[in-house]
Amino acid sequence: MSWREHNVPIVAVATASGRGAVGIVRVSGRGLMPLVKALCGRELTPRMATYGPFKDAHGEALDHGLALYFPGPHSYTGEDVLELQGHGGPVVMQLLLARCLEAAIEVDPTSERECLPGLRLAEPGEFTQRAFLNDKIDLAQAEAIADLIDASTEAAARSASRSLAGVFSKQIEALRDQLINLRMLVEATLDFPEEEIDFLEKANARGRLDTLALTLDGVLAQARQGALLREGLQVVIAGQPNAGKSSLLNALAGAELAIVTPIAGTTRDKVSETIQIEGVPLHVVDTAGLRADDEASDEVERIGMARSWEAIGGADAVLFLHDLTRVDDAVYAQADAAIAARLPQGVPVVHVFNKADAAPGGESRGDALVLSARTGDGLQALRQALLEIAGWQAAPEGVFIARQRHVQALRMARGHLQGAQAHAALSDGALDLLAEELRLAHNALGTITGAFSADDLLGEIFTRFCIGK
Repeated sequence: MSWREHNVPIVAVATASGRGAVGIVRVSGRGLMPLVKALCGRELTPRMATYGPFKDAHGEALDHGLALYFPGPHSYTGEDVLELQGHGGPVVMQLLLARCLEAAIEVDPTSERECLPGLRLAEPGEFTQRAFLNDKIDLAQAEAIADLIDASTEAAARSASRSLAGVFSKQIEALRDQLINLRMLVEATLDFPEEEIDFLEKANARGRLDTLALTLDGVLAQARQGALLREGLQVVIAGQPNAGKSSLLNALAGAELAIVTPIAGTTRDKVSETIQIEGVPLHVVDTAGLRADDEASDEVERIGMARSWEAIGGADAVLFLHDLTRVDDAVYAQADAAIAARLPQGVPVVHVFNKADAAPGGESRGDALVLSARTGDGLQALRQALLEIAGWQAAPEGVFIARQRHVQALRMARGHLQGAQAHAALSDGALDLLAEELRLAHNALGTITGAFSADDLLGEIFTRFCIGK
């Protein structure tokens, strides 16, 4: 279905599947009152909860609960919205859903027409999509709704809430307003060249551009922090067998997630856990031990090592674990060096020397971290190192949630502003090129809030929502 087909009424169960004390069936469309009377047996006072039966086609009660009616445009979607809040059993919810679809084709005696012709099941994210299409929210706020639902940390939830309240959108709109003013001045100068107005000097274009670029840099920095809160960092623990990788995962997670034994090669497959450090989610992966020559003792270990290298290839950071009790062994040190040489270029690698409690005198290893996964000594330094790799700074209250596409759009806008600054610095002004760079920067910012968005982008965003939202 095209995202443009939003005029037909829709219905869905708006609460998660499974049992619950309360379940909600939500309907959105235009002219819902005939359906309201068919289901509730009477009209409802707008925005006031009304307790009563939800009736089947014969007037018998399917369930008793609260009904809420929100006439458009003062509703979540901008259309009329009906919510039936009943008991949260899956059978009850399906009965109410089926009753809505059935009642929609019943004839309303007052109008001699179907109560709500065309009512159909909603697709994922369609309620929020309609809120966007009816100008109730912009695209950044719509994405913030999904991010608030999916938030894995308290900091992410609070930041998503700020984005939903419009904090991010207001900053983007402020940038766009400044761009519009600059574009107006440039276009006016292009339209009336005979006036011979020295635009760059009299309109202070360079100063305005510099101020705009500086403001955009601040928003970009906040967006990076917000994207980190949402998406986190993929961290892979790698090293030779029995270096203490599973012990380190358990220590970071504060739980016995991976099996730990003195036997080398205990871990044969990836073990993952998401932890949080100062509100930043870290997706930590413990991998099977690596060997310099890739010679495995059996097929299972060979597959485990292959999966380890695959995980390393997709990591944002690698914790390369060394065993302090064996670093003086020439064969072991040579194998460590061979494995380190195979690590992907461009991926930050943190060299961590483990088992400090069993190797007296190993407290210092240059810039490398020394710790004991067994006792916990040195773990805090490792946590801070991971935050530094992520580029995290202590989150101020103003941080809003953001996505990678927002960061990319801001970077694109920044690039076009740099181009505009270069043209503005030329002696001849190059106003036509300056105007084009400002237009492209304006469009890049517009993709964040949805002012300039392709249909396929909208479809990609909203299909990732749950049904009923």
